[in-house]
Amino acid sequence: MSTRPSQRLADRIARGDVFEPRCPSRTILKHMTSTWGVLSLIALQAGTLRFSELRRKVSGVSERMLAQTLQQLEADGLVFRKSYPVVPPRVEYSLTALGQEAASKVAELADWVEFRLNDLRREGAGATP
Repeated sequence: MSTRPSQRLADRIARGDVFEPRCPSRTILKHMTSTWGVLSLIALQAGTLRFSELRRKVSGVSERMLAQTLQQLEADGLVFRKSYPVVPPRVEYSLTALGQEAASKVAELADWVEFRLNDLRREGAGATP
């Protein structure tokens, strides 16, 4: 009996398997690639931002949705939140090292979408299953 299939399974378990419904990588992928997740990561590439600055930069997001997105990205280890004990409260957000790496990946995807937008619209309008 070969140990090769079990080694592959062990590798898949250690690495994660995005095609497996219960794999935690799916949750993180969902947080990173949501509209607000992508835009927040890209916005934070420029450096540390206060919540209100980030909300202005990520135009169209509600305060509640941005707060939820940032909490998720923080829990995933992509965003660092620093709270200052002052009145009024001051909170700043920045990317972790992993967040910088993730931001560059989603920024590349967003750039591709913007660059190919006309082609995508044309293909989408004329696409047949």
